[in-house]
Amino acid sequence: MQDAMQNTIRHTQRKPLSLTTVLICGGLLVTLSMGIRHGFGLFNLPITQTHGWSRETFAFALALQNLMWGVTQPFTGALADKFGGFRIMLAGIALYVVGLVVMAMATSGTAFASGAGILIGIAQSGTTYSVVYGVIGRVASPEKRVWAMGIAAAAGSFGQFLMIPVEQTLISTAGWQNALFILAVLACLMLPLAFSLREPQGATHAPGFQQTIGQAVREAFGNRNFQLLTLGYFVCGFQVVFIGVHLAPYLKTGA
Repeated sequence: MQDAMQNTIRHTQRKPLSLTTVLICGGLLVTLSMGIRHGFGLFNLPITQTHGWSRETFAFALALQNLMWGVTQPFTGALADKFGGFRIMLAGIALYVVGLVVMAMATSGTAFASGAGILIGIAQSGTTYSVVYGVIGRVASPEKRVWAMGIAAAAGSFGQFLMIPVEQTLISTAGWQNALFILAVLACLMLPLAFSLREPQGATHAPGFQQTIGQAVREAFGNRNFQLLTLGYFVCGFQVVFIGVHLAPYLKTGA
């Protein structure tokens, strides 16, 4: 009886993830998550013109999204390390889908900011680098870790390039509201990718040097390389989001 139970447990335990699986599924997850939100600037004119909103209303929601993404990212990363990235990804995907639906159905600037800003901002922290990098860091060997994280980062950049024509085509053929509903369905494709990144039980609790959150934060901000890297990402993100939100309506109207 005991042998049978042990065999059952052994067969139900998940196998360790392979680096190839993590890179493919993690890369596709980041591609979708980063790509969908990077095309939001294409919705600027059709949404504001339909509702009679100012562009400031739309831009505020996207600015709030980036702030929420940045503020919640350390917490989602910590929760992923404690409970596993899989649960955080599922929560992030659910928020992403709901946020897109709220964007499509919102009739006020406040509701729109709640969906596009708060919900999708939090969703980004659970479906992009902070969680995927944690899985990669635990699976990849030290000598391949930086290379593997670079592959995931490249996937995010590719997603931003790939989804722009896709979203423009959806807006042109189906209308902006239906385009957002279709993107919500497309975001559901992240679910099987998250299941493919599910780690074996206990994988996030490897023995070794342990730090509190406070100790980790102090060490990070006390590191000059971290400070410069953060500054570089801030400048990069500010430019990319500013251009992404305002370039499309400027090219179409010249104002």
